[in-house]
Amino acid sequence: MNAGFTILEAVGGVMTNSTAILANAVHDFGDSFALGQAWYFEKLSSRTGDHRYSYGYQRFSIFGALVSALMMLASSFFVLVQAVPRLLHPEHPNAKGMVAFALVGVAVNALAMLRLKGQKGMNARVIALHLLEDVLGWLSVLLVSVVLLFFPVPMLDPLLAVAITLYILSGIVKNLRAMVPVFLQAVPRDISLDKVVSEIQATPHVSGVHHAHLWSLDGERTVFTAHLEIDCDLDPAAHASIKEEIRALVARHGIYHSTVELEYPGEVCRNEPRKGG
Repeated sequence: MNAGFTILEAVGGVMTNSTAILANAVHDFGDSFALGQAWYFEKLSSRTGDHRYSYGYQRFSIFGALVSALMMLASSFFVLVQAVPRLLHPEHPNAKGMVAFALVGVAVNALAMLRLKGQKGMNARVIALHLLEDVLGWLSVLLVSVVLLFFPVPMLDPLLAVAITLYILSGIVKNLRAMVPVFLQAVPRDISLDKVVSEIQATPHVSGVHHAHLWSLDGERTVFTAHLEIDCDLDPAAHASIKEEIRALVARHGIYHSTVELEYPGEVCRNEPRKGG
């Protein structure tokens, strides 16, 4: 429903000569694409690992979000290119046509919100917020178009278009700032690598930790790897005890997947450069 109305909006924006309606079309296009890619990539991300993607398909979820953000970024700049020159040279939009489209826009998005009534869960709440933003955007278009019916202030249309687009861009920038560290495998902000390492070093028989890495798989699931230096040879029971302590430790930090390698006294780390090699 949202995608179909977006096409109608784009046509209506051209027909009414309204950059505000075009800006709303971009907003609704972004919502439609976000919902579509979220449904597809979230479904894909639930697949388990295989010979091609050994960690699984979780990162496809954030990849879809990145594609959506980049498309919205391009669409927003297109609207700004159309709207900013009109601030200097205003053109009169078709106010009556704007009123008609605004009324339909409010009705369509309000109906979509009603379809979510009674639905529970995070996804339903997020979608409801998107639709509420759309309703408020169309109410703004309706207000401006009613004013234009009685007062010849054509600059209001591009001003509203710029305001809507800047609001969209602020959300895009916020999302990109959250996604880029995930792609660059940065340490998640909510987990301290130093704290995890110090707690591991406090484990009996662990004399040191190196090659410790912590990154997010998809913005939600965190992965941890490390090499543990053991201060003595361990019997099977002690070996199993250390593994169990590390397992409980990473679980306390909310780490989704961990891999640790134990190095015994005199053992050379296989990741260290060999002399003369």
